Amino acid sequence: MSESTAPDFTLRIGDTDAIVTAAGTDIARYAFDPGGADSEGPKPFLHPLRTLAGAPLTAFRPWDHRWHKGLQMTWTHVSGQNFWGGPTFRRDEGYRQLDNVGRMRHERFTSVAESGTQVGFTEELTWITQAGQEWLRETRTHRFHGLDLSRGFWQLDFSTTLRNISGRDLELGSPTTEGRPAAGYTGFVIRMPRAWTGGRVLSPQGEGAEALMGTEAEWVAFSGEHDEFDGGGTILAFAGASTGAPAIKWFVRSEPFPVLSPSPSFDEVIALAPDAEVSLAHRHVFGDRVWTPDEVRDRAAGLAPAATP
Repeated sequence: MSESTAPDFTLRIGDTDAIVTAAGTDIARYAFDPGGADSEGPKPFLHPLRTLAGAPLTAFRPWDHRWHKGLQMTWTHVSGQNFWGGPTFRRDEGYRQLDNVGRMRHERFTSVAESGTQVGFTEELTWITQAGQEWLRETRTHRFHGLDLSRGFWQLDFSTTLRNISGRDLELGSPTTEGRPAAGYTGFVIRMPRAWTGGRVLSPQGEGAEALMGTEAEWVAFSGEHDEFDGGGTILAFAGASTGAPAIKWFVRSEPFPVLSPSPSFDEVIALAPDAEVSLAHRHVFGDRVWTPDEVRDRAAGLAPAATP
């Protein structure tokens, strides 16, 4: 709790979305029942996300990819089904718009936590194919915490467990596992504002999106300049931990648009037997300005999450 006794975070849950406020700013909207076109793979998403100063950190339905919606948990290839949205990449065929785009249904919140210094919620969801078959049951948790007014950032911890309820073996992959190089996008994906195109990308392995694509690294930091708001911001994302999945590899682009994902099946398929589970846990830190490389490294060392999901 802050010295003024006002809570660091507050949470308001409505019929279709939840709003998180910190230091007088609505920093996050979680749309858990958003609807939308079938071709865009309707699913929950976080948008807008904002810095403590109110500057935007996410993009929504950009003209190039209408199914990119802020920060969302999704998967591009699940045994021929597409829970990402848009066209599907097929080996030797390229991208095609198919009748295979699934959706995620919010079932219920199983817990809601508000302590003043943090807020969060756990929910159950069902992943449903376009044909109406229930293939995956998901339990996911969002926790908003770590408000630091002096250094200008807040933190989000995300964890999820997917259980195969289809009664058949499932394969979870990506366009890269289907044969497209450097296209292993899947998992917990953030589409950042178009103003951040060409932004700086940094990790312990080096600098630059092209150099870091498909690499393993404890964290990746993406910094960009805002439109409308003076200055810029930084998103520090941790690979976190996974069980039942290969090592996390990063999908990251700064051109032609800014996108970042700790991918659990970048170039290796996850085989999920009936009733088997895969779990992921990630942390994102959202900063009010462009941090220097030394600041990024210092905060990455000090804010790293625990090693277990």
